[in-house]
Amino acid sequence: MIDMEFLSSLVIPSGARMVLLVLDGLGGLPHPETGLTELETARTPHLDALARDSACGLIHAVGPGITPGSGPAHMALFGYDPVRYEVGRGVLSALGVGMDLGPEDLAARVNFCTVEGGVVTDRRAGRISTEENARLCEKLSSIRLDGVEVVIRPEKEHRAALVLRGEGLSERVTDTDPQKTGLPPLPCRPLTEGDEAAERTAALVNRYLEEASKVLSDERPANMLLTRGFAKRPDIPLMTDLYGMRAGAVATYPMYRAVARLVGMELVETGPSFADQVEALAGVWDKYDYFFVHYKYTDSRGEDGDFYAKVACIEEVDASVPRIRELQPDVLVVTGDHSTPALLKAHSWHPSPLIFFSQWERKDDVDSFGERACSRGILGTFPAVDLLPMMLACAQRLTKFGA
Repeated sequence: MIDMEFLSSLVIPSGARMVLLVLDGLGGLPHPETGLTELETARTPHLDALARDSACGLIHAVGPGITPGSGPAHMALFGYDPVRYEVGRGVLSALGVGMDLGPEDLAARVNFCTVEGGVVTDRRAGRISTEENARLCEKLSSIRLDGVEVVIRPEKEHRAALVLRGEGLSERVTDTDPQKTGLPPLPCRPLTEGDEAAERTAALVNRYLEEASKVLSDERPANMLLTRGFAKRPDIPLMTDLYGMRAGAVATYPMYRAVARLVGMELVETGPSFADQVEALAGVWDKYDYFFVHYKYTDSRGEDGDFYAKVACIEEVDASVPRIRELQPDVLVVTGDHSTPALLKAHSWHPSPLIFFSQWERKDDVDSFGERACSRGILGTFPAVDLLPMMLACAQRLTKFGA
């Protein structure tokens, strides 16, 4: 891994344009009946053609065997050491819905869930609509806690952002999401005994959730909240400053707009479909030299355990690849932030397949886009944090080091 300040010292101007296309949760596991992953099952003539013109490989978001969250996985893709620059999920949720976070504000990500008989039966409340989410957040806005201001805002579908504003709050508290069905919601606890700020914060969170349970008691399927990722906004260097880039993010899902905003990217307005996103990319082509394009639904369908719905999502993206290539990016990378195999219904530690297109990169003999095909690629398996230096080099944005 190259030090960011050292890399910044090598940056030189260039008019080249770079595109990072991330299919969230792209990687998968073989279907037991066919032996093929979702990506290997999908009909992807355009991605296959791109792979034949490119160098291919696999990337680890954090490291072998480590299952990453979406936050650290994207930070790695943007060139940040995901362990050093850890960003709490709550911060990303809050920024993603446009909330401003002060230095003392504490944010958490919220799932509306279904609780029956004291246990969680659906962690996502059937993926309620964003409109229903907004109605429930408005209902919850009636809750008051002594000593802090509480704000809850809808994110998307079953997800929301919760912010506590007050003095002396601590992010050193536990999640209340048990991460599995059939278990009761967990109490919020301080991570360290005797930490008065964390104890007070945990008590406030538990009181809020008790009140939320009462407010939502007549609702179905969303009759309870689960919280995770309590965090305050970190102080991190902007990639746009470090590398002298004008960067734009074409993303529809709030959390990914948030992580892009956090590292200095400007948000590009777009319609809901992936075709809309690609047209939005084309519309700002002359404004930026680095473009982050994010597609969410490969991850969502993987978490749902719907193998063939994830296949269809991959095919949807493939259909728009020719339009991206028409723009003639100098560097075009297609990959995932992490794997979300439908068979696991969750993020996993498996590396993500990657296509790296540039006239300045060596090509290999990989002839299709898939996990096993990319494992034979010339780039091998490498850390995601090393991707940005490779993109900068192929965009002719790095000068020689040393005499």
